[in-house]
Amino acid sequence: MQNQQDFDSLIGKSNFNEDYSRRTFMQTAIGVGFAAAALPVCAQSMIKTDSIGLTAGVVMLEINGQQVPVYRAQPEGKSNLPVVLVVSEIFGVHEHIADVARRFAKQGYLALAPELFVRQGDVNKYPSIAELIKEVITKVPDAQVMTDLDAVVAWAKEHGGNTDKLAITGFCWGGRITWMYAAYNPQVKAGAAWYGKLVGTPSPLSPQNPIDIAASLTTPILGLYGAKDAGIPVETVEQMKAALAKAGNKSELMVYANSGHAFHADYRPSYVEADAKDGWLRCLAWFKANLG
Repeated sequence: MQNQQDFDSLIGKSNFNEDYSRRTFMQTAIGVGFAAAALPVCAQSMIKTDSIGLTAGVVMLEINGQQVPVYRAQPEGKSNLPVVLVVSEIFGVHEHIADVARRFAKQGYLALAPELFVRQGDVNKYPSIAELIKEVITKVPDAQVMTDLDAVVAWAKEHGGNTDKLAITGFCWGGRITWMYAAYNPQVKAGAAWYGKLVGTPSPLSPQNPIDIAASLTTPILGLYGAKDAGIPVETVEQMKAALAKAGNKSELMVYANSGHAFHADYRPSYVEADAKDGWLRCLAWFKANLG
């Protein structure tokens, strides 16, 4: 299993712990082909984005012999659309991630959220988050994720997407992947990483972390972090800022003083409405400015 810092940065130490039972979660399925989602019960209402005027639902991509579910949302009947990849947290593509895709579609994007854990297992079968991370998440190679995202981009190009205007965003686990895929694929024109870890212990499946690719990164990334995130210390955010500045990269990293981990997740107690809304508007503006 990963070390404690890496575990905390995956799930947000201030909001979850290893003993939090997934049996206390409510289940919400987003469509045929997707496993039910594990969502912590939260007092706040989840934001609901309708699909009026959209083509939205699950498409299945065959990637290296594996059927990979992808939640797709786009303006109905439109083509030549800017493309945004939406990368989930460790809980997979549940209703909140699908809703984020629909939010982008309402803004004129072809939004695609792939289920990137499908080869390693069903993220809903584990009674604790610790077991989920140990049995599934830590077995997902970065190389596999990069290949899967490449296939999603190729599908987008053939189905109404303009991949000359390619963006990526992700949350927690997906926040780290946002940095890594932007460094891997020069087609990516902009990224928005929500509280993805920046510094970590290399492993055979994840040989690098964002801090390691900062010197060579050319894509501008908007990083959105919380000062109260016990799993991603502010010092690591400052370290990343310095590395990017030294390399001349135009990325920007925001730190919200009143937020911890997962402040955008409106289905979790960690949700901070003001910072989530501010981050969303900054994300949209960032993509508009950098996609051309």
